[in-house]
Amino acid sequence: MKPLWRLNKYLYKYKGLLLLGIGFTVISNVFVIIPAQLVRIAIDYVVESFALYRPLMNGGLGEAARDNFLQYVLVFGLLILAMALLRGFFLFLIRQTIIIMSRRIEYDMKNELFDHYQNLPLSFYRKNSTGDLMARISEDVSRVRMYLGPAIMYGINLLVLFPLVIFYMVSVNPELTLYSLLPLPVLSLSIYFVNNLINERSEKIQRSLSGLSTYVQEAFSGIRVLKAFVREEDSSRAFAEASEEYKEKSISLTKVNALFFPLIMALVGISTIITVYIGGLQVIEGQIGYGVIAEFILYVNILTWPVTSLGWVTSIVQRAAASQTRINEFLDVKNEMISTEKIKTELEGNIEVKDLTFVYPDSGIKALDSISFQIKSGQTLGIIGTTGSGKSTIANLLMRMYDPSSGVIKIDGRELPRYEVAGLRRQIGFVPQDVFLFSDTIANNIAFGLDQADPELIEKAAKDADVYQNIVDFPKGFETLLGERGITLSGGQKQRVSIARAIAKEPKILILDDCLSAVDTKTENAILSALKSIMKDRTSVIISHRVSSAKLADHIIVLHDGKIIERGNHDFLMEQKGVYAELYEKQTQAGEPVDS
Repeated sequence: MKPLWRLNKYLYKYKGLLLLGIGFTVISNVFVIIPAQLVRIAIDYVVESFALYRPLMNGGLGEAARDNFLQYVLVFGLLILAMALLRGFFLFLIRQTIIIMSRRIEYDMKNELFDHYQNLPLSFYRKNSTGDLMARISEDVSRVRMYLGPAIMYGINLLVLFPLVIFYMVSVNPELTLYSLLPLPVLSLSIYFVNNLINERSEKIQRSLSGLSTYVQEAFSGIRVLKAFVREEDSSRAFAEASEEYKEKSISLTKVNALFFPLIMALVGISTIITVYIGGLQVIEGQIGYGVIAEFILYVNILTWPVTSLGWVTSIVQRAAASQTRINEFLDVKNEMISTEKIKTELEGNIEVKDLTFVYPDSGIKALDSISFQIKSGQTLGIIGTTGSGKSTIANLLMRMYDPSSGVIKIDGRELPRYEVAGLRRQIGFVPQDVFLFSDTIANNIAFGLDQADPELIEKAAKDADVYQNIVDFPKGFETLLGERGITLSGGQKQRVSIARAIAKEPKILILDDCLSAVDTKTENAILSALKSIMKDRTSVIISHRVSSAKLADHIIVLHDGKIIERGNHDFLMEQKGVYAELYEKQTQAGEPVDS
C-alpha cells in the first residue's frame, strides 16, 4: 500500500464525497438486512397461520382468517419491496459520491502527470519512449482509479456489511452461523487465486496488444516506404503472427474467466445446502422455525458478493500499487532546468559562449568540446559543419533545453540559469531541423507561439517565409487543416511554415537549425532574402551543412567533432582555402550553386 499513500492528498481533497459515500453505504446495508428479517417473520407467520387455518375452516371462520392472512402477507410484501427500492436509491447515491470522486481524482492525476511531463527536460524524453509515457498517463492512471473507485466502494461495503450481517446471524443462531459460513473463506481464497491468474494473463494480453498497436502505427506511418519496397505481404504476415499471439493469450484468459462464476455458484450452493441441512435438523428438533432457514439462506447470498469482492479488491489494489509505483517513478524525476533568479526582462540579444563542453547524459557522447564565440545584438552567426559535428546541440543549449557539462552561456551578460526559462524561450524563435506541425489549421500552426492570433501578422510571417502563395492556392487557404505531422504539405512547405511560426512571434533571437535542407536553392535564396530584413534588428543563428545558408552571416564558425576548426566571415574563410572553402567547392560542383 506504500506507493498508494501519495493518493491520500486527493482523498483529503474530496473528503466530503468520501464521507457521504461511507454514510450512504451504511444506510444501504441496513436496508439489505431488514428484508431478510421480514422474510423470516413472514414465513413463520405463514406456517403458524396454516396450522390455525384448518381448525378455523372447520369452525366456519375460514373466510375471515383467510382475508386477515392475505392482508398481513401483502403488508410484508410491500415492506420488502420498499426496502429494495430504498436500497437501490442509496446504492445510486453511493455511486454518485465515491465513483464520481474517483473520476475527479483521475482527472486531477492526469493533469498533474501531463503538467509534470511538460516541465521535464529534453533529456527525459531521450531516455523514455512515447508509448511508455502514454501508458502511464492512461493505463496506469485508469488502474489507480479502479482502486480509488470500485475498490474503495466495495471495500467499505465489506467492512460495513460483514460485521452487521454476522452480528444478526449470531444473535439468531450461533451454531447455524458457523456452519453456513464455512465455505466463504474458501470462496474468497479461490477468487483471489483465480483473479491473480486473470491479472497475470491480462498483463500478457496488454503487452501483446501494445506491441500489436505499435506495429500497426509504424506500418501506417511508414506506408510509403512499405509500398515503395513492395513489402505489403511481409507486413501482413508479421501482423498475422502478432495477431495470432494476441489471440492465443486472449483464449487462455477466456478459459480462466470461465472458472470464475461457476466457482462462485458452486461454493454458494454448498453453503446453501449446509444451511438447509443443519437448519432442517434444528427445525425437526424444534430449536428453530422454518423462517430462520430462509433468513440464513438470504444472509449467505448477501455475504457472497462482499466475500467474493475481497479477492477482486485485493487484486485491484495490487495492480493499482504496481501502476502507482510506475507513476511515482516519473513524478519523482526532478526538473533540473530551474531558474536561480527568475529574471524576466526584454533581451537585447548579445550572446557570449565560453569554453562550452557538452556530453549527452544518456549516451555519454561528447557533442561539444570547449567551444567559444560571441554574437553582438543584431548580428548573424553562421554555424557550418557536417552531420554529428554538434551544430544542433548548440541550438538546444542556447534555448536551455540542456545545461552544459562545463562552460558558460551568457545572454546580455547574464548566465542562462538566471533567466526564467519560459520567459527566455518566449523571446527566441526556433526552427528545428526535424519539422513538427500539429494536426490543426495552417493559421493556427503559424500562430502557435502567439498569445493571441493576429491574421495580419500570420500573413506577413507566411510572406517572409515564402510560403504565402502556396497557402492561398489551397481551397481553404490559411484555414486548411493539416494531416498528422503536417502530412498535407510537402517537405519544403512544412519547413517554410515552421519558419513562419518562428518569425511570427517576432523574437529577439532567431535560431534556424538546418531548416532549409528540404528546399531547393531558388527557394532558399528567396527565404534568405526575405529573412535579411527580419534578421536586421535581431540576433540570428543560422545552423546548416550548406554554405549557401550561412554565407550571409556576419561571422561564421566551422565545427568538426564538436570543435571549432575555422572562424571568420565568408570572404576570409574562402581566402584561407581550408575546410569551409573545400565545402563550398564541393557543394558548387554538386549542383548547389552559391550566389556571391
